[in-house]
Amino acid sequence: MTGQDADRNDLRLDSGRPHPARMYDWYLGGKDNYPVDEAMGRQMLALDPRVPVMARVNRAFMHRATRWLAQHGIRQFLDVGTGIPTEPNLHQVAQRIAPDARVVYCDNDPIVLAHAAALLRGTPEGVTEYLQADVREPAAVVEGARKVLDLGRPVALSLVALLHFVSDEDGAHELVNRLLAELPSGSYLMMTHATADFTPEESAAATEKLKAAGVTLALRSRAEFARFFDGLELVEPGVEVVHHWHPELGDPVPGQDDGVIPGYGAVARKP
Repeated sequence: MTGQDADRNDLRLDSGRPHPARMYDWYLGGKDNYPVDEAMGRQMLALDPRVPVMARVNRAFMHRATRWLAQHGIRQFLDVGTGIPTEPNLHQVAQRIAPDARVVYCDNDPIVLAHAAALLRGTPEGVTEYLQADVREPAAVVEGARKVLDLGRPVALSLVALLHFVSDEDGAHELVNRLLAELPSGSYLMMTHATADFTPEESAAATEKLKAAGVTLALRSRAEFARFFDGLELVEPGVEVVHHWHPELGDPVPGQDDGVIPGYGAVARKP
């Protein structure tokens, strides 16, 4: 189901428990969230006041990585775990460099579907589309993406701030492998992931609070994050803390200091 043919009158919004996409929206100062999302967001802030900065740092990584990919010839993007639209969106960054870029957004939260029209305002030369699907169903993601993207040509798979909500029991690494298996040589994986490496006590408390609210948080170490890129060719500087990945390609994030943001990012090419 795409953004153009989805029935937006059939949205099953669960406002009774927090959802990562809506919490992320609250961290970014958005209005598309519920009191339950704000309440959980405030609990996270009590554990680590930098959480909103972490959200902005992830967005900034997406902008820089998309810019790098477009500058290096990538013209197709599959963004899984899109989240609620916050400008500039991925297609706006890509199409400023390559107006003919084709972008498919994918998310499983109906509230994102409700705002999908904002994701579809691209250039006349390019294509933007929205797919309602879950990363845990990679076959459905690929089937929907195939209607818009030419999977015989390189595609950048974006998994920004997503896989730390997918547990090992749900096969996080296997899901990424299955998505990449459908993409040709010359495709890329761009990804960020939260970690407990730098804040173990705060991270353990956050994991337990979210678990009690029905939200999975699977924080992974640097080595566990690097496993997602097994068999791929990492773009320099390889696996890095998120804000240290090609900072020259973007602007500093407001509120970010010289401290380490507890998350990793990387971009890698499929040989």
